[in-house]
Amino acid sequence: MDTIYKYNRSTVRKPVSFIGIGLHTGKLTTVSLKPSIDERGIYFVRTDAHPGQGVIDANWSNVSDTILSTNLTNQYGVGVNTVEHLMSALIACGIDNVRIEVDGPEIPIMDGSAEVFVEVIKNAGKSYLKAPKQGIWIQKPVVVNDGDKYAMLMPHSVPRVSMCIDFPDTAIGAQCYSVTLEEDSYFKDIAYARTFGFAEQVEDLKEKGLAKGGSLINAIVVDGKKIVNPEGLRVENEFVRHKILDVVGDMSLAGAPIIGHYYAYKAGHSLNQKLLKKLFSQTSTWMQTSLEQGKEMFANHDDLYDGDFIQQTLNVVPIKKVAS
Repeated sequence: MDTIYKYNRSTVRKPVSFIGIGLHTGKLTTVSLKPSIDERGIYFVRTDAHPGQGVIDANWSNVSDTILSTNLTNQYGVGVNTVEHLMSALIACGIDNVRIEVDGPEIPIMDGSAEVFVEVIKNAGKSYLKAPKQGIWIQKPVVVNDGDKYAMLMPHSVPRVSMCIDFPDTAIGAQCYSVTLEEDSYFKDIAYARTFGFAEQVEDLKEKGLAKGGSLINAIVVDGKKIVNPEGLRVENEFVRHKILDVVGDMSLAGAPIIGHYYAYKAGHSLNQKLLKKLFSQTSTWMQTSLEQGKEMFANHDDLYDGDFIQQTLNVVPIKKVAS
């Protein structure tokens, strides 16, 4: 069925729910994913809000805060926090339309990865709609930076994410990873990577009203050169893989899958939001069309610009070598 309907929008086949603790609020929240054919695509509904005020579109224009998570707020001031892991799982599973009902202020952190969300979505199944699936094709490089940090989108025929991080004098160190988001690569290489934090920051974060629900059950805790979690890491470079998980979730707020190469050094939620703002302010850098039409139009998209043009773009910022 995936082969026949792969160019059609999709939603979850049946309602499915899960419950968990919010990483920052520490509040117990129930989330329900429900089938939707609404043209608005993916959207949240705060069921505890006043009638008519609880709908929040999963769109970059609704991002209200990017401190340690990606938070959304609508025109009534009603918000939902820490949406990036669930959004990452939804777009990786190919879901374009879904109503997400939430009875509290934050999406549960679960085990700190997207693995539980992927399992829930797969258990719900997928239904295909008549409307064609859309894609946003990057036509010209877009770059944003903040000091030595940067993020960019470049033309590419398939979605790809490359990320480098650097936490000197810690167990993390410098890590780079690159993955092409096709077939099962997200599920095999990214979904299980957990969020992480630093032991010396825990008390300060809690004083600021953050990380109230954080624990060794839902996050990797780094203490200098040591990993505090008794089970250790799931893979050696779990940290950079989680950063890619975050990227997929943050970029999903474009409203359609971005077909291009995301490439970044030390980027986080804030720089990802800055990149989306710049992308949509420069309409000549992208084109939105149906996935089927786009694949035909941009079959050789990697060769749209010669090497000199790309290199001129990359020279704006120091480039780290990316491991394949």
